[in-house]
Amino acid sequence: MGRHSRTLQPVVDTVDHGAVSGVHDDLAKALYAEFGGPLMAFTLGLTGHDRQWAEDVVQETLIKAWRNADKLDRQPEMLRAWLFTVARRIVIDGWRSRRARPQEVEEADADTIGVPDESEKTLAALVVYDALRNLSPEHREALQQTYLRDRTVNEVAATLGVPPGTVKSRIYHAVRALRRALQERG
Repeated sequence: MGRHSRTLQPVVDTVDHGAVSGVHDDLAKALYAEFGGPLMAFTLGLTGHDRQWAEDVVQETLIKAWRNADKLDRQPEMLRAWLFTVARRIVIDGWRSRRARPQEVEEADADTIGVPDESEKTLAALVVYDALRNLSPEHREALQQTYLRDRTVNEVAATLGVPPGTVKSRIYHAVRALRRALQERG
């Protein structure tokens, strides 16, 4: 039994003699005095330590008790069980409704919305294409075969009819020339 159970019992007992508004108010005060702290601790754990939500749950639980005052079992252990069950159900309903509807977000200002700009990518592709065009046909072919068509040095050598060392040399010089051309273009 709680610390205020002696003050709670007379108030709860009077509910049978008439559900008068003042009696209900006294009941609500007595329930809060008796069970408010433990109920708050219980709901804090259920709400993930969201204090505001837990306070709302305690308040809603006590309102339900007040509305059902004439139906409540007057034994403090039974009242406690009823209150904790109601609080748990309120929290479960809260979790369900949070999952069921999407989180509200503030509408973004149209001026701050980022739009993908493909111009940078296009410009870079044009610069690379121009730099490739300035390579010798042998160097350009070696790069295209190895990098763009994903062929091995030996496959390119067989296709071009040159030794693998020649393909490696062409790739090396083509990459250097391409790097220089791109650095000049910024």
